[in-house]
Amino acid sequence: MTRTLMISDIHGCIEPLNRMLEEVGFNRSTDRLVLLGDYVDRGPKSKDVVARVMDLVNNDGAIALRGNHDQRLVDLIRTNDSLIQSKFMEHGGIQTLHSYCDFIGKDIDKDKLQHARDHISSNYEHHIAFLNELPYYYEDDNHICVHAGLNPHYANWKNQPAYDFMYIKNDFIKAKTRVAKKVIFGHTRAMEIHDSSDVWFDEDKIGIDGGCAYGLQLNCLIYEEGEYSTKTIKNS
Repeated sequence: MTRTLMISDIHGCIEPLNRMLEEVGFNRSTDRLVLLGDYVDRGPKSKDVVARVMDLVNNDGAIALRGNHDQRLVDLIRTNDSLIQSKFMEHGGIQTLHSYCDFIGKDIDKDKLQHARDHISSNYEHHIAFLNELPYYYEDDNHICVHAGLNPHYANWKNQPAYDFMYIKNDFIKAKTRVAKKVIFGHTRAMEIHDSSDVWFDEDKIGIDGGCAYGLQLNCLIYEEGEYSTKTIKNS
């Protein structure tokens, strides 16, 4: 592999994802594609993104990691937890329901939510199973890729709770890491870190979430022969 391509927080934005892969010239024979999680919620085409990610993993050798929104969709379908349901609806899940269930109207009450859960469970269990089997991190010779970050309070980052891989923010971003490799992460929008949607480069970590589902951009971090470059697709 001559290039490593890293993309995060697609959030149902299928068109920017497809344009990105086309414009960077993704080639499964020479490129390692690493997707850092959050394929669903907020954007309009969660079902299409999950299907595309499954195809990229199964047919093009891509690595797909688990994000907190992906986990929440799994929990929505596989548990009957009212807190999970309310969190799902509060954080962009309505768009996911519309993507999977075209019969759902704008006002989603408890009965409609149950109908949607049953529909997804019956017709898209393969999507849920796929998301539920995704790893929390990917490590190569130069990088540790993770959705949210590494908890600096753990001497061995692999021992941190699964929750931290998907949710940690400031404790990770503001502290020096305890690892020799660069940590590539999404989850926290770059706009929140340095007032720009462009990739945020720090000495020990790189944040790549461009806020695509918020009408901003999708970022791709490209690593080739020891050098970094970026590609941006505006979500217009």
